[in-house]
Amino acid sequence: MPNFELMPIGVFAQRTGLTSSALRFYADSGLLPPAETDPVSGYRYYTADQVAKTIELRQLREIAMPLQAVEAVLDAEPDDAARLIDEHVAKVLGGAEAVQQKAALIKSSLTNESSVPIAALKGPVLADAIEQVLTATASDPGMPVLGGLHVEARGEELTLTATDRYRLATRTLIPVEPAATTWAATVSGDELRAALGEIRRSMLVRVEATSHGIWLRTADREDRHCRLLPEEFPDHRLMLASLSEVTSRVTLPKDLLLRALEEHSGRWLSLCVTRHGLKALAADDEHPGFSLPAVVTGQALQISFELTTLYPAISTVIGPDVMLDLRGPGQPVTVRSADRGDLTTLAMPVKPDHSA
Repeated sequence: MPNFELMPIGVFAQRTGLTSSALRFYADSGLLPPAETDPVSGYRYYTADQVAKTIELRQLREIAMPLQAVEAVLDAEPDDAARLIDEHVAKVLGGAEAVQQKAALIKSSLTNESSVPIAALKGPVLADAIEQVLTATASDPGMPVLGGLHVEARGEELTLTATDRYRLATRTLIPVEPAATTWAATVSGDELRAALGEIRRSMLVRVEATSHGIWLRTADREDRHCRLLPEEFPDHRLMLASLSEVTSRVTLPKDLLLRALEEHSGRWLSLCVTRHGLKALAADDEHPGFSLPAVVTGQALQISFELTTLYPAISTVIGPDVMLDLRGPGQPVTVRSADRGDLTTLAMPVKPDHSA
């Protein structure tokens, strides 16, 4: 259709994904006047030149942008328009977070629900632990629990665990004040992420549990609430108990391994463990491998990983040296610090042909 050819409002509505009534509203508000209006019948007509702007208008309204802000975006240069969109999104997210916290307070007052003290921890330590373990979560609508953090309080320990089925990360913390009771539940990972800033800036965080969530209480900041996920968390203890014996152990500097993984341009890599060190075999001629010095004990073997599985497991290791405990080509590898044992990650390998 030539740009100058007029379209009736019904045809234009189909082209742009808006209803005729919405187009009339935007015309009457002055945001999107028709190209021409029949003075006798009042019929409105549009041109092909108006299609792109109308689609952009529709998309902006789909993200709940007010009309005044939509008009500003449509009239702005690309850089300014992008900034205005970012400002709107930040405002919406901030409002949603505030609503979430107020809703938690309302629910608590409605049920007069008391909270049970779980443990008290140093804020920066708790924030780092949550951030490290949450790297093993996944967004899966079919299994929402994979996006959560499983929290277990047992006397002198508070254990955080997460899994996306390809990785499992677990870290054990020693509370400043021990757990008042044995307690376990899975907490929303998204809501914990949103609370990380407040947790990290607090000297002491007291964790209290209710039947629907946990409260993160601080002395000088606003309390934060994170809801519990109702789905059952995978039986990670059974999986850990059923792991076979370690056949090879590799210890090497974390920074060297991370740098090599960052420079590796392929999607997969095969690690070859020998008594001389660790070598990554090239998947093809376009993605060369690398060799790294390492302390190796046990059997020589070759094992393959997807880079997006192995890299996060290595990056969260605490300390300068990383230790890899290997059990064979088809078995999960345990990744942890060479001198600290409170954070452990299991990473699942792939078959040599790169199938899961």
